[in-house]
Amino acid sequence: MSIRPDSTMLVALYGELVPHPWRDPLAASSDAYSLFVARSSALGWLTEAVEDASGGLWGMNDAGQDPVAAVAGSRPARVAWFQVSLTTPVPADRPLPVQAFLSCAGDVVARLGTPRLRAVQVLLPVQGLDAPADASSRRSAVMTLLQDAGWFADADPGLRTRVRVTLDGGQDPSIRSAAPEMLRWIRELDQDVFSCDSVSVTDDDDVVLEPAVVDEVWLGPARHRATFQATLAEWSLEALGWLAALLADAGSRHGVGTPLMFTAAPSGSSPGRA
Repeated sequence: MSIRPDSTMLVALYGELVPHPWRDPLAASSDAYSLFVARSSALGWLTEAVEDASGGLWGMNDAGQDPVAAVAGSRPARVAWFQVSLTTPVPADRPLPVQAFLSCAGDVVARLGTPRLRAVQVLLPVQGLDAPADASSRRSAVMTLLQDAGWFADADPGLRTRVRVTLDGGQDPSIRSAAPEMLRWIRELDQDVFSCDSVSVTDDDDVVLEPAVVDEVWLGPARHRATFQATLAEWSLEALGWLAALLADAGSRHGVGTPLMFTAAPSGSSPGRA
């Protein structure tokens, strides 16, 4: 297996996780790591950790389930996290495989207990996307995302959720200049999954979680970010995975070539600092 440098993708889930009554974590034969390996392998997304392995989307790095903790005030607990490395460059006609990644994480968490998510954080290796050479580059990637948006076409309108999404570039400031153009580009797309009202590049320390990864894995610590206020088709890992892939593609198209830390939470409930 050939894991490329700077290809880390990580998701951290925040909120509450009520363990299944029949599952004793101390006696269970599986944990977050082994369940994620099994699930992503079953779906054909895992690249086996053997020399010259081919196929799959990612190689497994690490995973963990944090102890169940009481949620105090606006500070959600981190309940689980998963870290992988993309094993091949992302094809020019494909988005980052974030939706598959979050779907797998959601399946694993559902095996562990009943989750109530209050915030989701994803490290997006935007540098793994081909830099656009002209206005038509990566058109197939966004067309794939627009086709995938059909999954949410007939969703219950009552599930639509106001969300606040931040993209943090760490020590790289390019997200600040790219964000207004990203917003204009997203508004031109024929989709109803993510309806964005505004974007701000001002600092607000009360609306972000501390990154759930060491600075060396991206360009941390957190510093330069843009905040999008929007409505999402539903508050689910499927919708958030789709959105994260769209924003990664939008960032790449508008000059961002470094990792971005994506953090999302329903509006009106600040995730606070973890």
